Amino acid sequence: MIISLVKRNLKLYFRDRVSVFFSFLGVIIIIGVYVMFLGKMMEGYTEQIIGESGRYLMISWIMAGVVSVTTITTCNGAFGIMVEDTALKRIRDFKVSPIKRWQLVLSYVLAAMVIGMIMTLLTLFLGELYIYLDGGTLLSFSVFLKVLGVILLSVFSSSALIFFIMSFIKSQNAFGTASSIIGTLIGFLTGIYIPIGNLPNGVQALIKFFPLSHSGVLLRQLMIGEIMPLENLPLEFKLFLGINFVYNENLISVFTHIAYLFISGVVFYLLAIIVVSKKRSKL
Repeated sequence: MIISLVKRNLKLYFRDRVSVFFSFLGVIIIIGVYVMFLGKMMEGYTEQIIGESGRYLMISWIMAGVVSVTTITTCNGAFGIMVEDTALKRIRDFKVSPIKRWQLVLSYVLAAMVIGMIMTLLTLFLGELYIYLDGGTLLSFSVFLKVLGVILLSVFSSSALIFFIMSFIKSQNAFGTASSIIGTLIGFLTGIYIPIGNLPNGVQALIKFFPLSHSGVLLRQLMIGEIMPLENLPLEFKLFLGINFVYNENLISVFTHIAYLFISGVVFYLLAIIVVSKKRSKL
């Protein structure tokens, strides 16, 4: 039953080309900003520090950010099906069927995670293709597997956060507004539009609190590590670009980034379940 519902949600998502486009809107904005404004400036700054490899380092830096952002924007688009079912009263049809409520909710979550993985892997493939055609090198198999693990964890955390947000939304207009806000802010909250080192301490703290920024750090370390050993980069440079985070003057470890993504996903899923359960008790 759950598998059938997941397939139904997948078909609804991919059939709606406008929804798929808006899922990529945040990514399109980030690439546009980088190409038109940030690209030359950031590449020039990087080349002054590390030489000719600076161009490829910055391309990997932006692609890592784009991949991390895709996990949340595509999950957001996927949960639009849940909002649409609620707004158009399709939920009432499910209530009179043998489908249990938890099965319906789980189908939305699983479909969002599947869509998030598919679209993010597509983004990664296109990013790697661009890097290769530009004269760069592709990810090694071992690094690709690590990137795949980070993407899976990022999709888990992102889908949990979006599920929590969407549990409060009942209309398609509200969903459209929320999606626009998420698509606009996501580049700032992940430190892509403006490198985290250029921001005030308070804003840096907000970015570090946002779960998806930790996904960006992990992906940057993996993808940039293919260009050159991270140990060869100055610490100030890595902190400026968000390749590393510090807390209380201590570098945040890879394990901490992973744990933060996982725990945040669990917390937001639990919060979303509480909200959905309260809604059900009021019906």
